[in-house]
Amino acid sequence: MKNLFLLLCASVLLTACSSAVKLDNVPVEDKTGVSVSQQGADGSGSAVGKGAVTPVDAGKQGAQGAVPTGARIVYFDYDSYVIKPEFQAVIEAHARFIKTDKSRKVAIEGHTDERGGREYNLALGQKRADAVRGALGLLGVTEAQMESVSFGKEKPAVQGSDEGAMAKNRRAEISYR
Repeated sequence: MKNLFLLLCASVLLTACSSAVKLDNVPVEDKTGVSVSQQGADGSGSAVGKGAVTPVDAGKQGAQGAVPTGARIVYFDYDSYVIKPEFQAVIEAHARFIKTDKSRKVAIEGHTDERGGREYNLALGQKRADAVRGALGLLGVTEAQMESVSFGKEKPAVQGSDEGAMAKNRRAEISYR
């Protein structure tokens, strides 16, 4: 009788744990909010390499291997180390430049505004520098070519306590060694 009861409990438990949700064909949503099917055109279930995604050609060189002109700074929101989409082109240009010469070295310096304690800002500045370093690494820059360092709130770009000045201080700077 005891064995029959345990068998009945085990079967009820297994039945209760089962799910009717199919995990094989879950729709994926892109950043524009449009639902994208994972079913490929060939019926293989994979849409990788198919569709409207333009591949990035990291082999293209801008200005014959010259240092990328323009921005060397990635700005961040308050209390954040998430890279904004508008700075992706800056990171891609620097990644192409760094990859053209394997002996080229880059330092990424993380900075914060004046709010917060010294230790907190040093940690946040390091996270910002590491976020840019990680993005460059995903684009093919080797770890040996990169160094990330935090200055926290110690080296402000702009003096002042208004929001405009603080926004200019929340940054990661790319510099070449």
